[in-house]
Amino acid sequence: MEEELKCPVCGSLFREPIILPCSHNVCLPCARTIAVQTPESEQHLPPLLHPRGPAPPAAAAAPGAGPGAAAGSAACLDSECAAGGGGDHADKLSLHSETDSGYGSYTPSLKSPNGVRVLPLVPAPPGAAAAPRGAGPASSSLTCPQCHRSASLDQRGLRGFQRNRLLEAIVQRYQQGRAAAAAAAKCQLCDRSPPEPAAVLCEQCEVLYCSACQLRCHPARGPFAKHRLAPPPAHPGAPGGGGDGGGGKGAGGGRKLPTCAEHDLENYSMYCVSCRSPVCYQCLEEGKHSKHDVKALGAMWKQHKAQLSQALNGVSDKAKEAKEFLVQLKNLLQQIQENGLDYEACLVAQCDALVDALTRQKAKLLTKVTKEREHKLKVVWDQINHCTLKLRQSTGLMEYCLEVIKENDPSGFLQISDALIKRVQVSQEQWVKGALEPKVSAEFDLTLDSEPLLQSIHQLDFIQMKFPVSVPPVPLLQLEKCCTRNNSVTLAWRMPPLSHNPVEGYILELDDGDGGQFREVYVGKETLCTIDGLHFNSTYNARVKAFNSSGVGPYSKTVILQTSDVAWFTFDPSSAHRDIVLSNDNQTATCNSYDDRVVLGTAAFSKGVHYWELHVDRYDNHPDPAFGIARINVVKDMMLGKDDKAWAMYVDNNRSWFMHCNSHTNRTEGGVSKGATVGVLLDLNKHNLTFYINGQQQGPPAFENIEGVFMPALSLNRNVQVTLHTGLEVPQCVKQTKLPNN
Repeated sequence: MEEELKCPVCGSLFREPIILPCSHNVCLPCARTIAVQTPESEQHLPPLLHPRGPAPPAAAAAPGAGPGAAAGSAACLDSECAAGGGGDHADKLSLHSETDSGYGSYTPSLKSPNGVRVLPLVPAPPGAAAAPRGAGPASSSLTCPQCHRSASLDQRGLRGFQRNRLLEAIVQRYQQGRAAAAAAAKCQLCDRSPPEPAAVLCEQCEVLYCSACQLRCHPARGPFAKHRLAPPPAHPGAPGGGGDGGGGKGAGGGRKLPTCAEHDLENYSMYCVSCRSPVCYQCLEEGKHSKHDVKALGAMWKQHKAQLSQALNGVSDKAKEAKEFLVQLKNLLQQIQENGLDYEACLVAQCDALVDALTRQKAKLLTKVTKEREHKLKVVWDQINHCTLKLRQSTGLMEYCLEVIKENDPSGFLQISDALIKRVQVSQEQWVKGALEPKVSAEFDLTLDSEPLLQSIHQLDFIQMKFPVSVPPVPLLQLEKCCTRNNSVTLAWRMPPLSHNPVEGYILELDDGDGGQFREVYVGKETLCTIDGLHFNSTYNARVKAFNSSGVGPYSKTVILQTSDVAWFTFDPSSAHRDIVLSNDNQTATCNSYDDRVVLGTAAFSKGVHYWELHVDRYDNHPDPAFGIARINVVKDMMLGKDDKAWAMYVDNNRSWFMHCNSHTNRTEGGVSKGATVGVLLDLNKHNLTFYINGQQQGPPAFENIEGVFMPALSLNRNVQVTLHTGLEVPQCVKQTKLPNN
C-alpha cells in the first residue's frame, strides 16, 4: 500500500494532498514547485484541462510559485488560447495534437529539475512583440506528473483544487502504524539484552539492524554497497494495519466536518452528480450547481462505498488468481530445473555413446592402417634381400671376369671365354626392366572421408520438442513504442510470453492512408520497423502477423497512426548540385558559382496542401533566384524551370515570371531584395501552385493541372543566400486570398 501513498513528484508520503482535475493526487508543496507562470505574450497553446471553467484574463499566480517555477517549465495554457488567440501558431508547431504524435495524447517533453515532465516552451509567433518585464497579467498552469495533462489555475491558485482529506487521514494512520512497528522491531544482531530497536531492514540479507550494528556489520561499501536498506516492516498487530489505529475516527466521531471550498461557513450536505463533487446548500441556491442534478451526500456515500466494495471483490478475485498463478510459476520453475537436469543427463549419455562408437571405429581404422604398413614393409624387405643377392652374384662374376682378362695365355682364355660370355649375358638379362624399381610406394592408398560425419555432427540437433509445432500466436503490438514522425511511422511488436511455437519471421501490413486495402511493407525477423515516404496528414492502419514452417499465424490488433498535418523538411545535401553550400542544419543555402544551381528539399508531396517560405538573407547585383517545385530527376546545373521537370517563379529586384519548359509567362511587378520572404503554396487537392512575395500573391495560380510527386526546389547563384522555413500552416492572409477553382 505504501506506493499508493507516495507523491509522484517527491517520492515521499503525501503532505497536504490535492486532487487534480484528472483525479490524480499531488502534494501541495510539490504542486507549487511544478506550477508554471507564463506572461500573456507567451500564451499560445489551448488549455487541456480547466479545474473550474476557463480562467479569467487576470488569473492570479499559484501561491508559492517563484521565479524558478516559471523558468524551468511549460508553456502557458490560458483562456485566450482556448478562444483561438494562438491557435494558428499551435497548429503550426503541431506539438500537442493527437494526430501529430500518431498515438496517444502526450508529446515527449522536457524535464524540470525535479524530474517531472512538463510541456515544452513554445516560441512566440513571428511578429509578436515581447512583453516588457513585469508587464501584463500572467496565468498559471499545472501539469500532472502521471498523465501529463495540464490544468489552468483560477484566481485561487492551487487552493482552487480540492484537498484529499481521506488520503491525508490514511497517510497519517500509516505513519503512526509504521512508527509503532519500527519501535517494536528489534535488531537481530545485537549483543545487548534487550536488543536495540531496529533502524533498517536489508532487503537482500533479510536482517534487521540497529544503527550501531548497521555501521559495524553492514557498511555501505564493498559488496554491501548495492544492498537496499528499507524501514522496518509493520507487523499485523501494529496500529495502522487495520481499524482506526489512533490516527482517525469514524465519520462524524470527533473529526471536524469539512466546509465548502466556496463557502467557508457551510458544511457539505449534497453531492453534485454532474460535477462529481460534494456541495453545500448555498452552492445549490446561488452557485453554479443550482441547475445540476444533486443527491443526498449520505446516500451517494453509501452508494459509492457499495460500488467500491463490489469493484474490490473483483480485484480480490484477480489477486487470488495471481497468487495461485505465482504458485504455478514457482512449481513450473522447479519442473523446468528438474527436466533440464534430466535432459542434460540424457544428452551427455547420447553424446558419450557417439564418442564410444567413434572410438571403436577409430580402432578398426587403425588396424587397417597397421596391416597396410606391415604389408608394404614385407614387400620392401623381400625386394631388398633379392636385390642384395643378385648384386653379390653380379659383383663376384665381374671380379672373376676382370681377373681372366688380365691373363696372357690366349689358348687358355679361348677355352673358357665362350662359357664366360654366356654367363655375363645371362647375368645381365636378370636385371630386366622394372627390377630396379620399388614394388610399393611410401604413400598409403587410404583416404578417410570424414566430411559427411563432420557435417552430421554440426547438424546434430533436437529433431522435435515434446509439444507439436503449430503456427505462431498473435503478436502483441507495443503501443508505447509505436509513433509517427513527419511522414514516417514506426511500429514495434513482440510475441506473447510463454509462447512455445517457434517464429521464423513477421509480415507487417499497412493500408494506403485512405482506408484502402492492406499491403505488405516488411517481411523479416526484426520486431521494430519504420516506414518512410507516407502521405502527410493521413491516417494509416497497420497490423502484423508471424509465420513459421507450419504456416502463417493470425493478425494482431490493428493500430491507427496519424502522420503530421504539416511538413518539416530541410534542403537535401545528398541530391544538391556540388556548387551548392548548405549551413544552419541544412536550412540555409547559397552557391559557389555565378551560374544558377538547383537544390531540392528532403520531403516529397503527392497529395494535400503544403506551404513553406524562403527568406532572402543576401541579395547582391540583382540576380534571378527561382523558387518552386521539381521532380527528383530535375536538371541541377541550370535555372529552375528551364526543363520539363520543374515549375518555378524566378524573380529579380523589380518583377517576377513563371517558368516551365523554358517558357516564360505572367510577368508581374514586384521583386525581391534583402529581407524579402517568398511563400510557396502547393495545393495538390486542386492541383495548382501559387507564389507569394511578402504576403502578396503574384498573379493567379502559376501552374494548374499538375499531378505526381513533387519536391520543394530552389535555384540560385553566389549572389543570393536563402533560409528555408517549414512546418507552417497556410497563413491567414493566404487563406483569405480568393483563388479560382480548377
